[in-house]
Amino acid sequence: MVTDPIADFLTRVRNAQMARHRIVEIPASNVKKRITEILYEKGYIMKYKFEDDNKQGLIKIALKYDPQSKEPAIKSLERISRPGLRQYAKPAEIRKVQNGLGIAIVSTSKGLMTDKEARTQNVGGEVMCNIW
Repeated sequence: MVTDPIADFLTRVRNAQMARHRIVEIPASNVKKRITEILYEKGYIMKYKFEDDNKQGLIKIALKYDPQSKEPAIKSLERISRPGLRQYAKPAEIRKVQNGLGIAIVSTSKGLMTDKEARTQNVGGEVMCNIW
């Protein structure tokens, strides 16, 4: 049993990139699906696919690397709010990641969104993770 599924998601992606894997498989949930969609929209991953296996489901993510240097597109995945210490922020308190070069994923009353979208819509929430 995994006590923090978001941290597990981030760790699987981080480990797959360190091992230079092209594809990583992760057990699915609605929150993980939305995080995957955000990563795709912002250009951090190449492709993704949701598979239904009549149980929990599976997310297959094709990781993105730089063609010349073979460096991963994601430099860092950092869990901010965790089960033992939740981190909430008002719209004005949501800090930019790497001076705007990265993204923070925020869980708001309007669903999961990036830090920039949360500031634009003037909603705060739980800061899930930082990615750059």
